[in-house]
Amino acid sequence: MKDNNTQFHDRNYKISENDVIEYVLQRFQEVKHSNKIKNLVTFQAANKYMIMAHDQTELKNLGTIVASYKKIPFSIILQEYEDHFRTAMTKKPTVKTHTNVIMHIFGYFSKYLTQNEKQLFFEMLEQFRKNKITLGNMLLEISCTTYRFNNTYLASQTYFLLYSDVQPRILFQALDKNGVSEEFNS
Repeated sequence: MKDNNTQFHDRNYKISENDVIEYVLQRFQEVKHSNKIKNLVTFQAANKYMIMAHDQTELKNLGTIVASYKKIPFSIILQEYEDHFRTAMTKKPTVKTHTNVIMHIFGYFSKYLTQNEKQLFFEMLEQFRKNKITLGNMLLEISCTTYRFNNTYLASQTYFLLYSDVQPRILFQALDKNGVSEEFNS
């Protein structure tokens, strides 16, 4: 990222879209240097929602490329993957694409929420659609829920790490009877 001296705890600091792309591309370079399919599979899984926010069609293409590892030499897979990945990352996410991602994520835990919690979620989503709250605020609230329901797959998504604002989480805290203080083993 551009400025390594930036204070990430600074309430006013916002990660730019270019920072996001640079970070994810750096992680992909590490995958390439490892030359291991398991690392590409892990990368694909961890970045699924990040890629979906940019380009859902390319996400499907990338999944097909990764799935072809037994039929195609790995060096060709890496090159094809990188080409499609870079294509996906050139498309700028929109409120609509982020909303689509948020709804996919919501599907992981919606059946466990009360009607009141669902109503709060949809009210917050509507605020996001109307640009009354930031994507970061929305994702911070959802991230509490991923921990609440111990969903390590969602918790490991770069989508949350890179877009979340550093602020107190409020949604679901009042309704969460179990608390959200559980920590994950990395």
